[in-house]
Amino acid sequence: MSPSFETQPGMPSTRKPTDEEVDVYGLTHVGSVRKENQDHFLIASLRRQVQIHRTSLPDGGRWPTTERLAFLAMVADGVGGGAQGAEASRLAVQGVTEYVAGSMKVYYTADATADEDFMTALQEGAMQVHARVVEQAKSDPSGRNMASTLTLYLGVWPRAYLLQLGDSRCYVMRDGVLTQITRDQTMAQELVDQGVLTKADAPRTRWAHVLSSAIGGHQTAPVVTRIDNVWNQVTMLCSDGLTKHVSDEKIADRLRSMTSAKQVCEQLLADALEDGGSDNITLIVGRAVQKPDVPPPN
Repeated sequence: MSPSFETQPGMPSTRKPTDEEVDVYGLTHVGSVRKENQDHFLIASLRRQVQIHRTSLPDGGRWPTTERLAFLAMVADGVGGGAQGAEASRLAVQGVTEYVAGSMKVYYTADATADEDFMTALQEGAMQVHARVVEQAKSDPSGRNMASTLTLYLGVWPRAYLLQLGDSRCYVMRDGVLTQITRDQTMAQELVDQGVLTKADAPRTRWAHVLSSAIGGHQTAPVVTRIDNVWNQVTMLCSDGLTKHVSDEKIADRLRSMTSAKQVCEQLLADALEDGGSDNITLIVGRAVQKPDVPPPN
C-alpha cells in the first residue's frame, strides 16, 4: 500500500499567533496496570536560528529569539513488549525530530505551493525512521516484533499537516464540535471499512488494537492530512491508552470547558486512570488564544 495524502476543509485565520498566544501542554503516564511506559511524546517550536560562532559584541551569545516558523508535536505508542516497544517509540520520535531539524528546508517557505513539499517530506521522514526501526529489530532477536504508532502534527500557520501511522489519534475541536481527524490503522477499522464489523462492535473485537500499519511493522502506509487552523481551535494528540477509557463524548465535554491545556491534560489523564488505566496514557493539547495586548510577530 502506497503512502497517501488527504485534505480537510477549514477556514484559515489571519496573522500567526505569537509564542505567548500558544497554549500547549503534554504528558505521559504509565497507567495503573503496566510496569513500563512504552509511549513517548514531543512538543517543539522550529525556528530559523542565528548561531554566533565568534563576535566582538559584549555578551554576544544573547541574541533575540528568532521567529517561530513551525510547531511540531507528536505521540508514539510502542508495541512489541517491554523495552522493545519503548525503544521503537523513542526511535520514532527521535528519528522524525532529527529528520525535521536537519532535512526539511521547506519549513523556510510558507506559501500555498509548499503543500506537496511538506507532505512528501513528512512521508519520507516516516519511511526513513521505519527503516531504522526495522534494522534495529534485525540486530536484536528479542526485538523482532518491535514497532510503534506515530501521530505527528506540524503547524505552519494557518495550515497544519498530520502524519498518521497506527492508532494513536488526532482530534480537532472547532466551535464546540469534536472531530477525529485521523483514521485508526487497525485490523478492526479495516473490517469496518469492508462492512464486516460495525463501528460500535469494532472496539470490542480482538482486532481492535492489531495494527494494520506502523513504524517498524509488516506494513507501513503513512497518511498525511492537511487541515487549516483558526483561533481557539483545540487540537489533541493521544495514544489509545486514553481512548480505551475516555469516550469521545467525555473528551468533547472536557475540551469545551478547558481553562488551559495543562488543566485539561491532567483532567483527561485522571479520567483514564479512574476508569482503569489499563495502558500507558499520553496526550498533547494545544490551541491559539488571541491576546489583544500582545503585538503580532514581525
